Amino acid sequence: MSGARLILIGLVLLALLILAQAAYIVPETHRAVVLRFGGLIKTDVPAGLHFKIPFVDQNRNFDTRVLAMDLPVKSYLTVEQKPLDVNSYATWRIVNVGQFYRAAQGSEDRARTLLISRIDKGLRDQFGKRTMHEVVAGEREELMEELTASVDREAADKYGINVIDIRVRAIDLPKRVSDSVYERMESERLKIAQSHRSKGEELAEGVRADADRQRTVELARAFEQAEQLRGEGEAEASQLYADAYGKNEEFYAFYRRLKAYETSLATKDNIMVLEPDSEFFKYMKQSGPIAETEDTN
Repeated sequence: MSGARLILIGLVLLALLILAQAAYIVPETHRAVVLRFGGLIKTDVPAGLHFKIPFVDQNRNFDTRVLAMDLPVKSYLTVEQKPLDVNSYATWRIVNVGQFYRAAQGSEDRARTLLISRIDKGLRDQFGKRTMHEVVAGEREELMEELTASVDREAADKYGINVIDIRVRAIDLPKRVSDSVYERMESERLKIAQSHRSKGEELAEGVRADADRQRTVELARAFEQAEQLRGEGEAEASQLYADAYGKNEEFYAFYRRLKAYETSLATKDNIMVLEPDSEFFKYMKQSGPIAETEDTN
């Protein structure tokens, strides 16, 4: 191979190397800056094929899509000085790559650190002027909107960043506080349960007292009715006895004497001291029918 051909090949390779160093491509999702000896000479270079001075200029591409980052869980005090653990996240994107490069030295990690610091201060301020109820439910949406707008203004001015949204995933009480709250809630529930139990006992006593009163009244009425029925029965029995006595006085007397014998002589241990001619043994002495005996007498 001749020397001229080698020189030609070398020149071609050198030209290709220079061309590779001079051309650069910016992807559709990125924007670029061009540096010369470390200083910015071009900013916000759009997507496409571009050229620079080889070996002198240097390009840096930055992703301008929406990025998300999780914020560390931090504790913030409300206006009542009650601590709350807040878990949040933010979405952001680069809108001015030149300003972003100057503020964060072109490092997304440094940009995240700057945003976290600003959001942390904003959350602290927003929580510090609201009550627990307001930050948990009442004004949570308003808090997020105010914080996003405030951080976005500062980030746009200082870092060339658009903060799209800041959201709170969860708000919790610190463990030591939640334990105390749960104990207080349990104590309150026990007091409420005891109050309901006392009211129930009081109501039960009233029901029992009313039942006892009604029982006494019903027993009195039943006793009154029983006495009335007993009196009516005794009156009716007396009337029957009287009617029977009126029909056959001798038979009635004989029947009563037999009942007396039965009662008095029921057992062998009964002892009676009577004269032999006592009226008690009147019917025992008779051998004939009652009617004939009476006629004889």
